[in-house]
Amino acid sequence: MSSYTPLLSTLVFGFGLAFFFGYLAHRLKISPIVGYLLAGVLIGPSTPGYVANSELSAELAEIGVILLMFGIGLHFSVADLSSIKRIIIPGAFLQILATTYFGTHFGLLNDWSVSTSLVFGLAISVASTVVLLRTLEDVNLVNSANGHLAIGWLIIEDLAMISVLVLLPPIAMMFGFYEPHDTPSSFLNRHVFLLFLFTIFKIATFVFAMIVFGKKLIPSFLHNIAKNGSNELFRLAVLTIALAIAFIAAKLFDVSFALGAFFAGMMLSESTLSQRAAEEILPLRDAFSVLFFVSVGMVLHPETLVAHPSLIFFTTCLILFGKSIIAFIIVLCFRYPLATGVMVGLSLGQIGEFSFILGTLGCKLNILSFEARDLIVAGAFLSMILNPLLFRFSMKFFPAYFKPGSK
Repeated sequence: MSSYTPLLSTLVFGFGLAFFFGYLAHRLKISPIVGYLLAGVLIGPSTPGYVANSELSAELAEIGVILLMFGIGLHFSVADLSSIKRIIIPGAFLQILATTYFGTHFGLLNDWSVSTSLVFGLAISVASTVVLLRTLEDVNLVNSANGHLAIGWLIIEDLAMISVLVLLPPIAMMFGFYEPHDTPSSFLNRHVFLLFLFTIFKIATFVFAMIVFGKKLIPSFLHNIAKNGSNELFRLAVLTIALAIAFIAAKLFDVSFALGAFFAGMMLSESTLSQRAAEEILPLRDAFSVLFFVSVGMVLHPETLVAHPSLIFFTTCLILFGKSIIAFIIVLCFRYPLATGVMVGLSLGQIGEFSFILGTLGCKLNILSFEARDLIVAGAFLSMILNPLLFRFSMKFFPAYFKPGSK
């Protein structure tokens, strides 16, 4: 037997330290997310001792994100999404534009280039769906009307960021920041508007296919498995549906794994088996979603917190309070209650997975400085710690704005 077991060692140290620090956080009456992030820092490359395999950690974390989004989709029907489209579509885009504007000006004030400032602004404009879901679950607000509105808002943000990630490379090539050496630029890469339309077409095709075909085929398939009477086969079927559709969505339609899984779950939401499916994936979902936060902790460079304290402070304030205030104002402008504005505003006061992807891609394309990328990572790390704490603080002192309950 080989002594080199990167998968097993990553799981042992990842789960072990996450359990230990998560337990300490729970005892201190703070969010376990803080403990999970700290566990990631300790097994990351920036601290001495054991270093986990970062690529394996990222893939394991992706499984957690897929199962988490699939589980949320099981409680989120097409009718739910349609009922709030009047606010989530314009609201999400207005919030992205406003946050990007302020983030860009923040960069320009620090003498960054226009490209670095713009990508930085985009990176801090989109919140993490995973962080929001874990926070809402902790406070029993996932199935509330305001909870659904906040989740729907972030789904639209995720769709917008997919378009940004697809369009960024050809835009960078068009302005001379980046020239690929291994592959020739395609016709679509040289025509950004056509690439944008093609991206929208692929996303729309996936959503259409899921609504027209998935809504019938997925529940039918699961009902046939359920008739077999085997809990083990039913559990495997649910897991296969979540992972397979997420994989197909990402590889064929350029939709993220998370959104693919969300739509897969949503197609099952009106089935009589949706509750059973949610219960079957719950243990795996909770275990692997912990690894998402561990993987975030692994990419943090602790020295960044010391090297740029003032920049990190203002970046975190912009994420934690700036975005929240922007979203709060937008919700009130659509004549929603004050409680809804508070809920949505707090929900957006953090950043996560898409911000990391955008930061990494920006550096690769030479349109984002490494200093700005490190600020994005540090801001995400701190906002993931502080946002759940802010949620709990607000619920304690303003309970009227956070009434749990069904939709």
